[in-house]
Amino acid sequence: METLLSMLIMGTVFSTVLLAYTHSSKRAEWSGMSLAAQAMATRQMEQFFAAKWDTQSLPQVDQTTNVPLSVISVLDLPVSGTNVVWATNNAVITNLTISTNPVVNIKMITVNTTWAFQGTVYTNKVVDYRSPDQ
Repeated sequence: METLLSMLIMGTVFSTVLLAYTHSSKRAEWSGMSLAAQAMATRQMEQFFAAKWDTQSLPQVDQTTNVPLSVISVLDLPVSGTNVVWATNNAVITNLTISTNPVVNIKMITVNTTWAFQGTVYTNKVVDYRSPDQ
């Protein structure tokens, strides 16, 4: 009886440890994908900041419109076989006027990166403001 009870307790302990390991492994994989998606969103945001936007030149220059608003790419993760994770960046540019005398224009840029993990879709969002180059 004691042997049976100790085997039951040991089985319960081992199954709990195995379940905790499996859960932490999945959580670590999700964290890596989330970090890669955040880096992908930040990379597109940096493209908007690198583009020239000069409102005081004649003619005015706005190269932020040359950056693609939608990009589909592979997340920057180690790939072995068929574990490729695709993600989609969708950017939205909102023009804002924060002052009328003198007129001050800025752009609110929002980049949403959408990716899937185990049948669930997740979104990482980066929002920043851009003023003209002066």
